[in-house]
Amino acid sequence: MSRVLNVAVVGCGIGRSHIVEGYLPNTDKFRVVALCDLDEARLDRLGEEFGVERRVVDFDDLLAMDDIDVIDICTPPGVHYAMVTEALRAGKHVVCEKPLVGSLEEVDAIMALEKSAKGLLMPVFQYRFGDGIEQAKTIIDAGIAGKPYCGTVETMWRREAPYYAVPWRGKWKTELGGVLMGHAIHPHDIFTYLMGDVARIFGRVATRVNPIEVEDTISASLEMRSGALASLTATLGSVDEITRIRLQFENVTIESDHSPYNPGRELWKILPRNDEIKARIDKLLANWRHVPSRFQTQMARFHDAINGKGELPVTSADSRRALELVTAFYHSSSTHTEVVLPLGPDHPLYQSWVPVEFR
Repeated sequence: MSRVLNVAVVGCGIGRSHIVEGYLPNTDKFRVVALCDLDEARLDRLGEEFGVERRVVDFDDLLAMDDIDVIDICTPPGVHYAMVTEALRAGKHVVCEKPLVGSLEEVDAIMALEKSAKGLLMPVFQYRFGDGIEQAKTIIDAGIAGKPYCGTVETMWRREAPYYAVPWRGKWKTELGGVLMGHAIHPHDIFTYLMGDVARIFGRVATRVNPIEVEDTISASLEMRSGALASLTATLGSVDEITRIRLQFENVTIESDHSPYNPGRELWKILPRNDEIKARIDKLLANWRHVPSRFQTQMARFHDAINGKGELPVTSADSRRALELVTAFYHSSSTHTEVVLPLGPDHPLYQSWVPVEFR
């Protein structure tokens, strides 16, 4: 039987969701034994709520704790790179919220460090998990969907002044971007997870909703490596909130549940082209086993990976693909040109997509 791993959560904002959705449903796999946050009042509130007695404000204190197996980084994006690097060098397993780091150069450095690290690194893309998305992925991977034709992703969310009252939000230095980085990155990851790599992008970003440094509205036209075409649109100025992913293949149309923050939870709309395709799908999914959504499944599969019982559910390579799309998006918008992927060290934004005046 695999042992229960001791976890330290760094950052008591989204870190609370990691505890509630990820660790508490997996108490046979994980135990949260330490918390870290610069805000001592928030640190104490979370510690009292979940009975975690070990509370520190200095990240280095966690690195020195020999009984900590996993460090879960839930801090603002601007400090992810340093924390991930230090935790891996300390021999810890690492979970890190999106975005993993702030440039392609940094993600490549992290991937190089992983090769000699004792622990495993798992970036967070919790929207990938749940019955809806996993059934779609199963149908595609089985070859039933056939040739991909086109797809659309709409990330229509709402963020107003109270959201940006948090000091690090809406700023290039700390958030590293806007709707493209902190919000639509999830549906865009789902899209490439299902449709494959992007070959070319023409994108535009704009700040139209809020008085902030970063963008809150985006749109792009994509050509996929497969030849399929796609469009991505997102805003933080929607009246209602939906996340809608619609994919058209040769044999099926697939459309996500429209829940903005948990699109994998409910079953997706799967429309087969004919009765033969429907029969193949029905047979494939006949003995389907429920997949809990979001952090619950991602953390459970992380535990399996640590114990050699499966692959990492999300990898640094997945984060690189997401950040490569972000980099290409910003470059296309600023230059008004189409950008060809993949991007390497010779790309002008390889070291940072953040505008020079905000670095």
